[in-house]
Amino acid sequence: MDVTISGSPDILRSVFDAIPSLIFVVDDDVRIQEYNAAAAELLLLKRPAVLKRRGGEIMNCLHATDVPEGCGRAPACNDCVIRNSVAEALKGNRVVRHRKKLEMLRDGHKVEIYALITASPFHYDKRPLALLVIEDISEIAELQRLIPICSICKKVRDDKKSWFRLESYFKEHWDVDFSHGYCPECYKKEMDKAKNDLKTYQKISAGR
Repeated sequence: MDVTISGSPDILRSVFDAIPSLIFVVDDDVRIQEYNAAAAELLLLKRPAVLKRRGGEIMNCLHATDVPEGCGRAPACNDCVIRNSVAEALKGNRVVRHRKKLEMLRDGHKVEIYALITASPFHYDKRPLALLVIEDISEIAELQRLIPICSICKKVRDDKKSWFRLESYFKEHWDVDFSHGYCPECYKKEMDKAKNDLKTYQKISAGR
């Protein structure tokens, strides 16, 4: 039986379809039970061709046809971030989020996208299901790869050719704050430096 949104179906369906990310309701075998308008635009398939089929099959995963048993049965499927996120969520983790590069076929060509995968479990009609959200973060990943950083001082250059300390750059462009500490290697170096400075000070003091 297909999963439908109950309670106030019109407004809930509208909210479901208004979300720009790809959203699927899936079971423990990642079979599609329901999906939103954004997912429909990507899939370009009619509902009967989508419902009850495994996610890798309808999204043209490179490994969906590796073995006759289909999506989820090939050796490569053991590392599938979508399948593993859903399994992790259904084991009791409230929200599972992973970033990963997805490889799919489009018009016979391999296409790679960087995606943020979120899986959250819920029950409907006594069935364990997962809400699977796929967000395309390819632009962010590309930006991260292209950020110029000085190999000596580690300052970062923005698109206006200005150079910033790493912390200042991320605060300005991403509103990210850093907490500071020492890694074990740097901690040892700083402690050795402090001991040497103390010894030097003691020698100077003793010679007065």
